[in-house]
Amino acid sequence: MTILKKINAWLHLWLGLASGIIVFIVALTGCILVFEQEFKSLTQPWLRAERPANAAYLPPSVIKEKVSPLFPDKEISGIWYYGHEKTAKVSMNSDSSIFVNPYNGKVVAIVNEEDFFHWVLEGHTELWIETKIGKTIVGQAIVSYATLIFFILLITGLILWWPKKWNKSNRDKSFKIKWNGKFKRVNYDLHNVLGFYSLLVALIITITGLSMSFAWMSKSVYWINSAGGTPPDYVRALSDTTKIVPNSLMKNVDLAFLKGITEIGTYNKDAIIVSFPDEPSEPIALCTDMYNSSWRYVYLDQHTLAELPSTQVHIDNLKFADWVRRTNYALHVGGVGNIPTKILYFLASLICATLPITGFYIWWGRSKWGKSKKEKRPKASSLQSQI
Repeated sequence: MTILKKINAWLHLWLGLASGIIVFIVALTGCILVFEQEFKSLTQPWLRAERPANAAYLPPSVIKEKVSPLFPDKEISGIWYYGHEKTAKVSMNSDSSIFVNPYNGKVVAIVNEEDFFHWVLEGHTELWIETKIGKTIVGQAIVSYATLIFFILLITGLILWWPKKWNKSNRDKSFKIKWNGKFKRVNYDLHNVLGFYSLLVALIITITGLSMSFAWMSKSVYWINSAGGTPPDYVRALSDTTKIVPNSLMKNVDLAFLKGITEIGTYNKDAIIVSFPDEPSEPIALCTDMYNSSWRYVYLDQHTLAELPSTQVHIDNLKFADWVRRTNYALHVGGVGNIPTKILYFLASLICATLPITGFYIWWGRSKWGKSKKEKRPKASSLQSQI
């Protein structure tokens, strides 16, 4: 074994041991979160609303007018229309979500946001760590750097997996699990073979996760995909305060909502999020084209309804680097491709959760603590003397 291979094996071993428990938690919680929305749609009846005779949505101002008196101490910031025959969610400064019938404005359910999946998400992003120093920042930092280590483990693992010779025996060891072998052999194959088969999806999950954690990774991915380009600068959306028309805000919010579902949105056009501006300089924000875990933000001047320069380009018109950047979250959660992709992500995440376990057992079996004492065989000369 060359010095480079020894260094690679050493890195894979000790980085794996150092990050194993964190990788296990992050991968397992990610595996659970893959089908969160599908599970909720089957178990939460308040997400559905019967649509009477192809009725239209109530506009945002009407829903706000009906809901506000029920929660006088809460400020409504926006409404999320999930689509026809689904309830709408009213966003307000509360730990609970308010679901209303979008056709009559009646409150259907008040649901605590601190549910099981929220708890799982906290484990996935911050390991359930809360400290006085930045609260969740410590946990998020640990997860981010453990993910970076896992990225290195994937690369070093691929190098270790690569057969020295591509003969039949080595191909079988690299691509097949010897189920009739001893437990140690099966465990090794589960780590080596399944690790390879999940590599591509694991790399996508890891790189997109790192892009959400580190600005340098996001810029690096953009630089690679654009052949040396840089992401466009952020442009703040501001309404023209010289065009203020008294008492027109709610009317304009309704007009912006109607424009969003009839003119602006193209993918899943009946699903839209509408915001209520707090200040005269704030825009009306529309979240449209919510499809396969991707979305687009459109900003309209709250006084003139003119589209502001900060509005995101339609996904069909994006260059490849910008498309990857826009769909980073969708690529992370398996939203691109819908159910088939989610099944693939579920299996890959589950395999990633087992890698620290199978890897630890491989190390334990080879370490001085894991080795069983073998009985010493008597030498031939001593046997002859006993005859």
